[in-house]
Amino acid sequence: MSAPATAPESAVRVLIVDNDPALAQTMAESLERVGYPCRVATSGPEGARHIEQDAYDVVITDLVMNDVDGMELLARAKQRLPDAEVIMVTGHASVPLAVEAMQQGAFSFLEKPITPNRLRAVTQRAADAVRLRRDNLELNKRLDERFGFEGIVYASDSMKRVMERVKRIAPTDATVLITGASGTGKELIAQAIHQNSPRKGKRLFPLNCAAVAENLVESELFGHVKGAYTDARTDRVGAFEYANGGTLFLDEIGDMPRATQTKLLRVLEENSIMRVGDNKRIDVNVRVLSATNRSLEEAIAQGEFREDLYYRLKVVTVHLPALAERREDVVPLMEHFRRQFAKHHRKTVDRFSADVRRRFFEFHWPGNVRQLRNAVETMVVLDGDAVLDVDDLPPELAAARPAAPAGPACLDQFVGQPLDAYEKHAIQQTLKLTSGNREEAARILGIGVRTLYRKLEKYALP
Repeated sequence: MSAPATAPESAVRVLIVDNDPALAQTMAESLERVGYPCRVATSGPEGARHIEQDAYDVVITDLVMNDVDGMELLARAKQRLPDAEVIMVTGHASVPLAVEAMQQGAFSFLEKPITPNRLRAVTQRAADAVRLRRDNLELNKRLDERFGFEGIVYASDSMKRVMERVKRIAPTDATVLITGASGTGKELIAQAIHQNSPRKGKRLFPLNCAAVAENLVESELFGHVKGAYTDARTDRVGAFEYANGGTLFLDEIGDMPRATQTKLLRVLEENSIMRVGDNKRIDVNVRVLSATNRSLEEAIAQGEFREDLYYRLKVVTVHLPALAERREDVVPLMEHFRRQFAKHHRKTVDRFSADVRRRFFEFHWPGNVRQLRNAVETMVVLDGDAVLDVDDLPPELAAARPAAPAGPACLDQFVGQPLDAYEKHAIQQTLKLTSGNREEAARILGIGVRTLYRKLEKYALP
């Protein structure tokens, strides 16, 4: 049967299997009137073929049929269409068998005679279950794209080593200390660790220790009871309780007051907290990830950080290098943020100019990835011609002096060598600048793409 002109949102496809053609046709017409695309099969074997060859979201099948009955179709649907829901149609005498079918995974059953309202109501519930499952899968997919390993953009060897370490850490329950300068992506790494851990179905709660007033840190971490202090008008759940079963990310841990450090150490050792103003301990099961842009070793030497807490937090460490130390990541990050912000701001932005790529590649990036991200967003917002060029640069990049062209000192290594050595080096560096984009590299080098491919083959370059 053809689909209706207007189907429900996220249209759910229905397969109807019944060896009574008139009943099958009636059920299909009833459902199509409310927007469900339906396919009819008038025998068990025909229904089995449809299940094998096509995709359906809801299967409505007669329970008692010759050759291939409803129980067999249920088993095949569970194998071939694991996300589909199966509704059984049965006569009064076979209701116990229908109950058995539900124990085997059927969604519901319809007892004959079937009224249109009852058919539509049960189908609607099955469709809602399918859509909810579909929405959850899509949500998890988006979360994985955003926070999973695949969502972290890098090309440099140093970040490859970092990510290999993170992949080994994530499935464990170890506490992790993430170090690196501001803007290097420490929270993104924490999110990736959580999202790829057994705790991914629970909360990841971030708390910036530097952003909370010193006298409120304990309340933020452990909660408080009514009357614990002047403004405590009600009981309050703290970060540890809120993240129970999941992960707590303590950013800027080096700025935590020393008195609170002592209490945090006790929580990590005993897996229980005590709300401020209370004397009752509450058990918690939380994985702690922490991050700092300070040297905690120096803070320990200055008496500002507890050494025993430091070793408790750094069961495993992950250090993120500054962006200036991994320039191979600059261009991939530029392209990633260009696509992201073009979509966010609903603008057509096709590419960066070669001059902008070069300036980004040579810039020292004191603010690291965060600064690069903000620079790209500024350019996307200001752009008016779909090409991000020097006229779109933010002030700090526009004012930066481009690096001087390679002079004799830079070329000394090629003196006395064949010209091919310099050509190979130029191609390698340009491909690095374009993050492996051969078409863009050929344009910068002033040669055709085919010529570049021949030279890559000649020099055995990847």
